[in-house]
Amino acid sequence: MSSDNGFNNDDSPNKTLTHLQLPSPIITRRNRTASTSERALQNPIEYGKIKSFCREKGHGFIKPLKGGEDLFLHISDIEGEYVPLPGDEVSYRLCPIPPKFEKYQAVHVKIVQLVRERHSKWHEPSL
Repeated sequence: MSSDNGFNNDDSPNKTLTHLQLPSPIITRRNRTASTSERALQNPIEYGKIKSFCREKGHGFIKPLKGGEDLFLHISDIEGEYVPLPGDEVSYRLCPIPPKFEKYQAVHVKIVQLVRERHSKWHEPSL
């Protein structure tokens, strides 16, 4: 009978997890390195529309106006006082996503044109 509870089987007071936990590939403003931030700031400002955004999950997607794949958007990269809604026009910069730096996410996201719906502010409860 196995008693695998995720910890090593020694009797030491400093038991450690034996399961490998991989880091998330999502780079938030908090864990972005200085070099990655520099790389993002060198990219031009681009424009798109919010395709979807879930405040509870903390992320969403932007449809670039120039076409191409939808871009991931993390809640920590939104600048401004309003929670984005689908259809809002935004400006952003592209930031490469590790480990291969082949895909991009949107950073320094600012809403430039709100859709004609009531927007909640970050400090207000969800609508």
